[in-house]
Amino acid sequence: MKPYLFSKHFTQTTLTVIILSAIFSCKVLAQEAKTDSVRVNPSAAPSASAPKTYPRTVGYLSFIVPVVTLDKKATTWNFNGTTKIGFPVGVNVLYSDSFGFSYEFTPTITATKASSKVNSLLFDPGTMFRFDHGFTIITRLAFETAGRYGFTPVFNQVYARTKYVNYFIAGSLPARFGNGAPASIGFNVQFGFIFN
Repeated sequence: MKPYLFSKHFTQTTLTVIILSAIFSCKVLAQEAKTDSVRVNPSAAPSASAPKTYPRTVGYLSFIVPVVTLDKKATTWNFNGTTKIGFPVGVNVLYSDSFGFSYEFTPTITATKASSKVNSLLFDPGTMFRFDHGFTIITRLAFETAGRYGFTPVFNQVYARTKYVNYFIAGSLPARFGNGAPASIGFNVQFGFIFN
């Protein structure tokens, strides 16, 4: 019994350390990628002669991995008997360099040893507060077809820019309520790209 508990704890701790290390190193990668992107592809550099016009619409594709979910009854880790992966796709309507609105749909696949299925579809629109260096805070509402609802603050960082797409990483804290289940909060990691 004790070796199993040690192994389970070690696996969860290792996974958490790897994911957090990736998130915290994004700032360094963002600076390096930005320099490299401009060096390899000069058209990726901001141009003073071509100002952006607003409003404008951009789409994006990504995948999201729920790392952990906590409620008053349990702490549930992903990849611990059940694996969940979501595939957010969305449209951002940008009104200025500092503000926009995002519409996102996320089908989530749940896999176990016995089966895999799409267990819910999430619609989570939200306001975007855009800052320098590709950092954005998104305040999303959340409505799941599985019956849960709530809100999700998202912290998004663009780490590489090219002529056609910008690559991003995001961390989010989904808070969920309803459907006869206890209130919960989680931590998710999202990777994707935005079409320019």
